[in-house]
Amino acid sequence: MHTIIESLFVGNLDDVKSPPSYVTALLFVAEEYDVAPPDWIRFSKVPLKEFTEAVPEDLRRAVEWVEQHAASDRVLVCCRAGMGRSVSVIIAYLCCVRGVPYEDALQLVRMRRPGATPLPQLEKTIQRVQQLRQGTENPPGPTSR
Repeated sequence: MHTIIESLFVGNLDDVKSPPSYVTALLFVAEEYDVAPPDWIRFSKVPLKEFTEAVPEDLRRAVEWVEQHAASDRVLVCCRAGMGRSVSVIIAYLCCVRGVPYEDALQLVRMRRPGATPLPQLEKTIQRVQQLRQGTENPPGPTSR
């Protein structure tokens, strides 16, 4: 597990099963796994595919979940290895919510999580998420996930 900023952490599949007690909210973003986190933690899953561009609406949902919990919780974002999808969500959160420029967010995450490899076309996807959040693009209809 790696600390990105004071209230945000990146982790892997093992961290989902046994998060440290100071983490109070957990977002799991690995599409290919179903996990059972401890009962005491706030939990959500937003499935993202590994090694492919994120669907903007899915990334928006992940960012908004982190945003909702980061003010009052210590949030752990996890995927299989803690190097791709989870860091992509954190970078998107930093850009969309905290207003950090993409290159600065990328540099911070790579410094705090060695080996971080964001999803392809992440900067472009973050721009689409920002449009969705500003209401300048019509979001797709509800999904059945």
